[in-house]
Amino acid sequence: MIRCFVHADGATREAERVDPAWLAPDSGVFVWAEIQAPDEADARVMHEVFGFHALAIEDAMEATHHPKVEGYQGYLYLVLHGINFSPDEHVFDTHDTDFFLGPNYLVTVHDGQRRSIRHVSELCARSPRIMEEGPVALLHRIVDTMADHYRPEVDELEDRINALEDLVIEAPGGSLMADILAIKRDVSGLRRIVIPQRDVVARLARREFDQISQEMAYRFRDVYDQFVRMSDDAMMYQDRITGILDAHLATVSNQLAQVSKLLAVVAVLFGPLTVITGIYGMNVVLPVLPGGEPMQFWWVMGFMALSSGGLFGLFRRMRWL
Repeated sequence: MIRCFVHADGATREAERVDPAWLAPDSGVFVWAEIQAPDEADARVMHEVFGFHALAIEDAMEATHHPKVEGYQGYLYLVLHGINFSPDEHVFDTHDTDFFLGPNYLVTVHDGQRRSIRHVSELCARSPRIMEEGPVALLHRIVDTMADHYRPEVDELEDRINALEDLVIEAPGGSLMADILAIKRDVSGLRRIVIPQRDVVARLARREFDQISQEMAYRFRDVYDQFVRMSDDAMMYQDRITGILDAHLATVSNQLAQVSKLLAVVAVLFGPLTVITGIYGMNVVLPVLPGGEPMQFWWVMGFMALSSGGLFGLFRRMRWL
């Protein structure tokens, strides 16, 4: 489905189709064609009306592509990703948006669920000024809106890391491994998303393409700075979650060592008892201790208590308990 905004003579209106005459450099018309959930008919429009290269059209029809920017004869082709974080599912879900930037047109291709495109299209429907600045400014507005949508998701991830860090400190024995690994996966997904975006916007900010003026390069530089900060945050989060995981594993190992030491002490304390009961349980004649036959039991119990008590006192003196 194609939704078309046409700006001419200071007014913006919607159109059902793209007139090829509008695409002429001297037509005085600026066109934004928004293609949602593209099909074969939309692909024919991109080829026959706009004259896009077959390889670029093939990439635009794909569901997911790596962020990139390529220069073709007379237009730029960009692939950028919007973010859609689902905290309950522990996944940073991204969907690519394809941009074709020409002298007097901008074509966006997406799945119809992009918040940034919907937000900017609503602005265009209300204010002609949005389209007056031209296709590069419109591209910047969309990309800037995409970057703005990253920030709340990154802040939410940071809040989750802070809460998990507090849990590791306050309740070190909890079963936090699943939560730690889930956030670690989220951080890896964030880095996978942000860093390629940063590199693409950097090429626009450096004016590697003739379509980008100096003024627009300044604007893209501001977006680039946002992605740089987010990529730095992602690397910092990676270090933090690694530290949290190491602290949790160290705590678990320490608790396991304490339990093992306690069990070893208990086993040692029962060692003399086992020896004494084993000796006096033998079916042989043993020395008779003072006090007669009734006192033999209490002598054996005394030996057992004395040996275990002596070992217990020794362990306390050596600070093993």
